[in-house]
Amino acid sequence: MDDISDARLEAHMTQCRRRPRVGHIQFLNCLPIYWGLVNSGAILDMELIKDSPDVLSTMLVAGDLDIGPISLVEYLRNADELVVLPDVAVGSDGPVTSCNLVSKVPYEQLDGARVALGSTSRTTVQLAQLILREKYGVQPHYFPCAPDLQQMLREGDAGVIIGDPALRAWLYDAQRLDANLLDLGQAWKDWTGLPMVFAVWAARKEYVERCPDIVHEVHQGFLRSRDISLEHVDKVARQVERWEQFPAAELEDYFTTLDFSLGERQLEGVREFARQVGPQIGISQVPEVMLLPDAG
Repeated sequence: MDDISDARLEAHMTQCRRRPRVGHIQFLNCLPIYWGLVNSGAILDMELIKDSPDVLSTMLVAGDLDIGPISLVEYLRNADELVVLPDVAVGSDGPVTSCNLVSKVPYEQLDGARVALGSTSRTTVQLAQLILREKYGVQPHYFPCAPDLQQMLREGDAGVIIGDPALRAWLYDAQRLDANLLDLGQAWKDWTGLPMVFAVWAARKEYVERCPDIVHEVHQGFLRSRDISLEHVDKVARQVERWEQFPAAELEDYFTTLDFSLGERQLEGVREFARQVGPQIGISQVPEVMLLPDAG
């Protein structure tokens, strides 16, 4: 028995000696969470794994990441296994600009219509279905599609799109295509009066138990990075402008429009979303949000 205990202890120590595997969403809406990691030097203490939000959500649930962003829907489905990092998220308290429903017809006319759901989204596609059903009284025919707005609108009457393609739709494509654009963050705020949280950062529960100091270090690294990024948001926007087809002024507005916090109002938004969307996503009750406790 002692040999087994010693082996487990050694496994735990080995895990905590290596850099934590930390997910990194390759969308601009997450950039302020990560940009400051270079400035602070914290990036050297992490093994950053970059991918789309749907892939990273799957990896965290499967145990292929130790800490990372996870879509709100996937968090709600797996809340028992995860510990949420306080005061860091991607959301909005009004417009979000990069989580959109783009439609060729008025939203009230989408009953029975074909609506494409972007394949990289887990939360926004559920929010769009909720808003269309409850606010506009329509039940479209939904189908999965690559996150390409032109393809979505060729194959259907509307599409739900997130991230950088959605930001392009908001800035350019919807007007060019003469389409209607519904900002789903604003739609949620108008409907409920609450902020919308699209993704949280979480650690696997067993990893927190094994390596609490590392989790707290990563959490503090994210908070410092976010604060550095927002303090120098004009510089961040100018740097991004060099390699993305967005003007710096628009990027600065975008970064300061997003809500990167996770306080009590945001948590109430999470609970309300869970209540509203639960039957859609297969959860029977609102899960308790386990927050990372203060470092002791």
